[in-house]
Amino acid sequence: MMKKTILLLLSLTSISVSAATQKPNIIYILADDLGYNELGSYGQKNIKTPHIDALAKSGIKFSQHYSGSAVCAPTRACFITGQHSGHSQVRNNSAGIFKNPASKKNPAGEGQYPLERGTETIGKVLQKAGYETCAVGKWGLGGPFNEGSPNKQGFDHFFGYLCQRQAHNYFPTHLWRNEKMVELDGNEGGKQLLGKHYAPDLINKEVLEFIDKNHKKPFFLYYATIIPHVSLQVPENDPALAEYRKQWPDEEPYTGNRGYIPNKTPHATYAAMITRMDRYIGNVVAKLKEKGVYENTLIIFTSDNGPTNAGGGGASYFNSAGDLRASKGSLYEGGIRVPFVASWPGKIKPGSESDHISAGWDMLATFAEISGEKLKSKTDGLSILPSLTGKGEQQVHDHLYWELGSQQAVRKGDWKAYRRSGGKVFLYDLSKDIGEKNNLAGKEEKILAEMTELFTSSRTDHKDFRDPAQPRQKKTKKKKGKK
Repeated sequence: MMKKTILLLLSLTSISVSAATQKPNIIYILADDLGYNELGSYGQKNIKTPHIDALAKSGIKFSQHYSGSAVCAPTRACFITGQHSGHSQVRNNSAGIFKNPASKKNPAGEGQYPLERGTETIGKVLQKAGYETCAVGKWGLGGPFNEGSPNKQGFDHFFGYLCQRQAHNYFPTHLWRNEKMVELDGNEGGKQLLGKHYAPDLINKEVLEFIDKNHKKPFFLYYATIIPHVSLQVPENDPALAEYRKQWPDEEPYTGNRGYIPNKTPHATYAAMITRMDRYIGNVVAKLKEKGVYENTLIIFTSDNGPTNAGGGGASYFNSAGDLRASKGSLYEGGIRVPFVASWPGKIKPGSESDHISAGWDMLATFAEISGEKLKSKTDGLSILPSLTGKGEQQVHDHLYWELGSQQAVRKGDWKAYRRSGGKVFLYDLSKDIGEKNNLAGKEEKILAEMTELFTSSRTDHKDFRDPAQPRQKKTKKKKGKK
């Protein structure tokens, strides 16, 4: 009897030691087009986000975190590869640069400009470190059936939209599980406002099942929710929708005149979508606690770029960018400065705030340090682990750089420079002018020269994406000859 008791105690001690020494789980949640001012913890008054706000209360929020770009695909590439948009393989939404060929397996020719074979990605680094890796939601970096597929870029499992064009509808005809199309009977797709299967519900279910199956080993979950990207769609029985409709009973319908699906109560729907996303995150936290792994999990919540008014979106109505200038698609602050909340019990001090200047391309270096894995390739990122935990010396960027189409932007300390098509440079002191209203280019010639030089030295050429320093070529109409 004594021997059995000793063996049982040794077994329990072994389990306890194993749990204590297991590498931490990492969950990175990326909202789609969520503005800097759209969370309660960042000042939003009209949209309820209690679960995300609870993460901020239990952890840390950053006031100066930036997305990789101001639109979808390049931001995701910067995050996945640790390269800023002057070095990244993907520097804009592809828009005709790359066409995935249609086939029997992929009849619509889905997929964007793909990541290259051999790319060092967050997924591959964490796989080497012993993590089970999963990506859900919106991918937008290639696939299906090419080198950009998530399964070929370091993710053991994928479920969601491989093609971001398809992610403009929340009731799609299908999703993808790895490289197999999952038909969603009862969804018509196209211009239908409602359907049988709400994709974000299915994606959240997949997340919870992944945690169920993998909680006994370290896992990395990249949760790229498509909310609140338009179209504006949420199930009619959502309790938040009814609540918000009472709040705005006389709002003007969105007719579809600016693209996407019409909606009779756009503001109520938009707010309900964000609150529903917040509820999904609450489900994830509850599942982690149920499985006993919450204490050993780093959860990060952020956004891929600023907000938009397109398709009835609520950027102006909800003051979604706060005091920041511009919105999605712009390299002014409103397009790239985003909320960033992190929670990690016992590691991050509750209620912390940080003004450390960071960006999406810092995540590769951060997660590599957390996992103990060394990077093989050069990264533009710096680990923000010291800022998260308050331990160790935090390295700071000499500068941050962005390019998108004809735009370029540089931030160095408190200074921000912006230009378009290689033209006039605008210079702002963000410590005094977060709204980028006061151009100081004519008063700070030395700083202007330094920042202007960084527009050239911070980037490498890319054969498929235009050099933003070059003026946009004007199309000339051919004159019709006389008959």
